[in-house]
Amino acid sequence: MTNSFLKQAGEGNKTALIKKEIIRRYVVNGEVSITDLSKEMNLSVPTVTKLIGELMEEGFVHDFGKQDTSGGRRPSLYGLNPDAGYFVGVDMKNDYIDVGVIDFKGQTIDLHSVNPFVLENSMASLDRLCEIIMSVIEQLPVPREKILSIGINLSGRVNSESGYSYSYYFLEEKPLTMILSEKLGYDVYIDNDSRAMAYGEYISGKQQCSRGMIYINASWGLGIGMILNGQLFYGKSGFSGEFGHFPFFENEIICRCGKKGCLETGVSGAAVCRLFMEKLKEGRISTLSAKYKKNEKITLEDIMEALKKEDVLAIEIMEQVGYALGKAISGLINMFNPELIVIGGTLAQARDYLMLPVKSAVNKHSLILVSNDTAIRFSDQGEKSGVYGACMLVRSKTLGLL
Repeated sequence: MTNSFLKQAGEGNKTALIKKEIIRRYVVNGEVSITDLSKEMNLSVPTVTKLIGELMEEGFVHDFGKQDTSGGRRPSLYGLNPDAGYFVGVDMKNDYIDVGVIDFKGQTIDLHSVNPFVLENSMASLDRLCEIIMSVIEQLPVPREKILSIGINLSGRVNSESGYSYSYYFLEEKPLTMILSEKLGYDVYIDNDSRAMAYGEYISGKQQCSRGMIYINASWGLGIGMILNGQLFYGKSGFSGEFGHFPFFENEIICRCGKKGCLETGVSGAAVCRLFMEKLKEGRISTLSAKYKKNEKITLEDIMEALKKEDVLAIEIMEQVGYALGKAISGLINMFNPELIVIGGTLAQARDYLMLPVKSAVNKHSLILVSNDTAIRFSDQGEKSGVYGACMLVRSKTLGLL
C-alpha cells in the first residue's frame, strides 16, 4: 500500500492524484463503466482506460463484467476490488468493545462484540484493548498481512490529526496512534466516536442526505458528529462535537468534565440512570422496584428493557430527557439549518418514547421557517453504527479520501 499511487498522490504526482479521484468515486458511487466515469471526470476514454488498467494491475480495481442493458453493446462495469485489502474498526463502550472488519469495497466481513472490558484512563485498560484487538484479528477469515489499517473510536476529546486522545489513554508524551501501532503492528488511526458514527451514517447513503447532517450520539454521554457542506467537520483541533458539555441547565449537578449545568447532566444515558434511581428512592413504583429493594445494580440496559415493557416510570423519565434533547436540538437547527438530524446511540432504542417529546420541543423552540427544512430520524445502523463508522472512516483515511 505504501508504494502504491497513494504515496505518489501525497507527493503531488498528477497521474496518482487522478487515480486517487477514481478510487474516491468508486467509494461513493460504486461500480461504473469507463464511459460514464470519463464523462464524470471530464477525461478522455483512452486516458481513463489506461488508468483503470494500471489500477487493476496494482490490485485496487476489479472488472465486474458486462452491465445489463435494454439493447446495444453492453459496457463492462469497474469498481473496487474487495480483496485488495481489509480494514479493522474498533468501537469502545463503557463495558464492552465492538470489533469489525470490512473489505476494500466497504462490505462487512466479520463483527465481534467482546466483554468484559473497562474503559478507563490506565495502561491496564489500554493493554486489554490491544489484547482484544489482536485476539479478534487472529480469528478473522482474512490474511493478516492484508489488513491495511485499524481505526479506533474514543469518546471525548480526540485530535485525529496529531494522534492524541486527551480523554482516555493520555498516558505518555508520544501520540496514542504511535503507541497503538507499536503494540499492534499495524497503522492505527483514532477518532471521536460520535464523528465516526456520523461518517458511517453519511457514507452509507441510506439517509439520502447530500449536504448537511448532524448525528447525535445519545449513549452514556452525549456527543455529535457533523457533516457540513458534504465534509466531516473537525474544528480547529479536532474537538468539535462536545454537545453534551454545552451549558444548558441551571442545576448543581457536576458533570464528568468538572463543570455544572452541562446538557449531558440531564440528557444522556447517565442522566437517565440518575433520574430513575432518584425516583425509586422517592418511593416511585417500577418493574425494577424489586431489584432496587434487593440493592442490586440497575443498569441503563435494564431501564431500556423496562421501557420496552411500557414501564410507566421509564416512560416518564424518557419523555423528560427527550423534551430537553429536543430543546437543545432546536438550537442546532437554528444555528446550522441542517438537512438531516440523525439520533443514534443507546437511547435511540426508546424510539417513539424519545422521538415524540423531541419533536414536540423542536416544534415549540425552533424557528419554524428553519426547522421545516430539517428531517429528524433514527440511525439506520443502530447499536452497530460506531463500529461500522470506525471501519468506513479508517478506510477513507487510509486511502487519503478525507
